[in-house]
This record gives sequence, structure tokens and C-alpha cells, in this order.
Amino acid sequence: MSRTLGAALCAGVTALAVLSAGGVARADIGTGSGSGSDSGSATASVASDAVGEGPEVTAYLAAFGYGLTHPDAAPPGANRWNCRPSAEHPRPVVLLHGTWMNAYDSFAYLSPRIARAGYCVFAFNYGRENLLTGGGVGTVLPGRHGVGPMEDSARQFGTFVDRVLAATGASAVDVVAHSQGGPVASQYLKFEGGEGKIGKFISFGATNHGTSLMGIAALGRAINNLGLDILGFYQPMLGQSNIQQVVGSSFYARLNAAGDTVPGVDYTVVGTRHDEVSNPYQWTFLQAGPGATVRNITLQEGCEQDLSDHLTMLYSPRSASIALRALGSGTSPELDCAFNPWLIGGGGQL
Repeated sequence: MSRTLGAALCAGVTALAVLSAGGVARADIGTGSGSGSDSGSATASVASDAVGEGPEVTAYLAAFGYGLTHPDAAPPGANRWNCRPSAEHPRPVVLLHGTWMNAYDSFAYLSPRIARAGYCVFAFNYGRENLLTGGGVGTVLPGRHGVGPMEDSARQFGTFVDRVLAATGASAVDVVAHSQGGPVASQYLKFEGGEGKIGKFISFGATNHGTSLMGIAALGRAINNLGLDILGFYQPMLGQSNIQQVVGSSFYARLNAAGDTVPGVDYTVVGTRHDEVSNPYQWTFLQAGPGATVRNITLQEGCEQDLSDHLTMLYSPRSASIALRALGSGTSPELDCAFNPWLIGGGGQL
């Protein structure tokens, strides 16, 4: 998931609390150029396959715990490389995790539901670095990826998309992205050769315009603008992508300079009122440009009992039904509505 400044630290605290309480594997499927840091020199990150399907779970914390001990696991239903798209669902679906997350713990609930609806589903781990190469303190825990420069991650995503297209024979993919996965996919669409290769783009809690992190990140940006590079000071602790996601970064200035969208793409953008990381949550929403369609959805509209936060919105039955409807599966004519607890998640139950 995408995190900035203090939110990344919050995620680390959550991880420590938890600790106390298939295709052919290719370890390295792409590197970055080492460009893209918002506040200093950057190092190249790498991407890797997610292999060996993990179990299907309904609670985020359960998935997080499994992801710590199986950091390279694929989410259930994903990366079956012999899958061939059907006439009803001609585009494979690629899942994009966010900062300090991995493919499994992000999509252990949603991936099998998309696969059961008849789609070929694929996922990988991008933006891999370690503490010494600038990935931040979160990378001392297994499976904490999505920390490299987002430009590099976008190129890694492009390499993976090309592999999926070659394996399935499809001409384009659909994308389901969480948090940092949103701007990474947009970077690919706009600057890394992705135009025409994505049909439907569905995002949850995406940091499409950065985050203020309840004012903490915005304060850091304001201090930077006064000439004191406080964000650069924190970058070795938080990782390069976290600093890029602070509101007002040069990354977003470039990304959105010509508008939010790309012609020919159908966007569904979901935000939650309880998002403690990507906020104000309305900043996730997009404005449609020429040739694109956008549906901006607040998760709680019509379902106030869904208390999903940034992490648990991917473990919400309502989110799953929104994703399936947006993909056009025909399996969810009505949106589900169920209680989904903040922080824990539970697929509609405790």
C-alpha cells in the first residue's frame, strides 16, 4: 500500500504488533534505472514473481501474518500461466500492490473472487529494495516491497504486463491497483509505453494526487518548500516511494501535468472515508479527460457499516463487488454491503 512519512512508520508499528502477538519463478524480472527520487539520489529497485499460491483468507491481519512468513507467495487464483482468457472475459487482470506490501497480503481476499468469476489473474512484487539500498526501515521485515522510485516500478510493471500478454495472447489487460499501485500504473500508461495496453483501471485508496497524511506530510512539504530538506532527511528511513507520494512532489507535477487520465481507459476509483494513509480521501478521485470514463466511488455511500480503512478496503465484500462490477463480470448486479472492521478486516464478518 502507498504510505508516506508517518503512515509508513504506522505500518511498521502494525507489523511489529502482528509479529509479537503458479508460473515459473524468476527471482529478478526487472530493474529500474535508478531515477526518480524526489529529494536526492536514487537506487535501482527490482521486481520478482509471486509464486506458490497462499491460502484464501478473509481478514487482512491474517493475510499480513502469512505474507511475513511467505513473502513471495502468490495470492490464491493468481499466476496460473496456462490460463487463457475467454470470449466473455478477454483481458487478463493484473493486480498491483502498494507500498510496504506484497502481492499476497494485498490480494488474498480479492484475487480468488476475481479468478472464480472467470478471469485469468496475475500478480507480482515490484519496487524491491532493502534498508541499505534506500528501501527504508520497513524492509527489515520480509515482503515489504513497493519502496523504490515509482518510475522504476512503472517500468517493472510494464515488463510484467508484456509477459502476461505474451503468455495469454491478449492484446490488453485490466488492472486492479491498491494505493501506490494507482500512480505506478498511471506512470506506465502516460510515460512508459502503456497506452493501449490497459482497458479497465480499478483502484482502491490510490495516492493519485499524493497524500497530506492528515496534515503530517503536508507539513513536511511546506518545510521543504522553505528550503529545509526534511523529506530528504527522512527518505532513508521511509523509502523513496513514500517521499514521492507526499503531496506537492515533482513526481505528481509531472504525472498529472496533462490531466488525470489517458484516452481509451475506463477508470473506477474507490476511496474510503476512514483512510488514514491516502487522505484527504477525495484526492484519490480522478477527473475524466478526453476519451476516458471515470467513476469515483466513496465506499461508504449506501453502506455506512463498512468501516474499511486503507489496509482493509481490499478485504471488504463491497470492494469486491465494486471490482467485479467494474470488470464487467456480471456476477455482482447489486453491490454487497456488510460490516468490515477497521484495521482487522474480515470479509464482512469478525
